[in-house]
Amino acid sequence: MADTWLLSLGLRPGAEIRFRREPGERWLPGKVMGRETDGSVDLRDARGRSRAIPVEQIEVAERGPRGGRIWTPLTEIVARTEQLDLFGDS
Repeated sequence: MADTWLLSLGLRPGAEIRFRREPGERWLPGKVMGRETDGSVDLRDARGRSRAIPVEQIEVAERGPRGGRIWTPLTEIVARTEQLDLFGDS
């Protein structure tokens, strides 16, 4: 089962993300793996290297209004109100 901390951020292991190591640098692709002990997100970059990146430096791929991919800062996703489960399955 996915880590509840990741789910609270709106992420799942294997989710496609992009990140910056420093503000102003170019975006690098990655995949979510889990949570680090310091509270950052554990991910793998395009070369398979492990990275620990703070939530503030991550963007998540989502579907835009016309079906294309858009990148949304993870902090905006966390700030959204949560949709309650219709049937109480979770």
